[in-house]
Amino acid sequence: MSRKKRSRSSGSNEQLVTIKTRTQHDLEGLQRKKDKKRKGLKSGSRHSSVKVEDARAAAKRKDPRHGSKKPVPLIIEPKKPMTKQERRLTAEQELAMLENDAQLMILLDRIEAGEKLGAGLQKQVDEKLDRIEQLMDQLGLLEEDEPEMDAEAYTKPASDDDLLDKFENMGFDDFDKE
Repeated sequence: MSRKKRSRSSGSNEQLVTIKTRTQHDLEGLQRKKDKKRKGLKSGSRHSSVKVEDARAAAKRKDPRHGSKKPVPLIIEPKKPMTKQERRLTAEQELAMLENDAQLMILLDRIEAGEKLGAGLQKQVDEKLDRIEQLMDQLGLLEEDEPEMDAEAYTKPASDDDLLDKFENMGFDDFDKE
């Protein structure tokens, strides 16, 4: 054992020296050895990281035109022409289409503004409005105008004397008094 040098001062202020056991020395040594081993990069890291990145990049760079799974027809089948039932729109669809027609709306706005349309445009507007009226009548959406009163009820009396007689003959007694 090594010799300790004695000092003249008292030993009460000195730090206590803990003596490590053999197992603690061994554990510290193993820890230092592990740390030394981990100084550099992992072995083969140059190659392994590139492979992972290449796999990701290859997935991104894959051409979408390659490897289509859609079956390719070998015989071209002629397209079936649409039947009249398929071509014919329902009355509601046709009415909605005509009511939302942008060109018709523009022409109607021009007419309301007082602008005169050419014969062709006016004919087109008239045809579309007639078709809208037919469809509304077919669907029962067309409101009938008030029935016209008899022409005799609106005829002008012959003279002022006839008006005076009519006024005098009115029965005012029939009205409720308030």
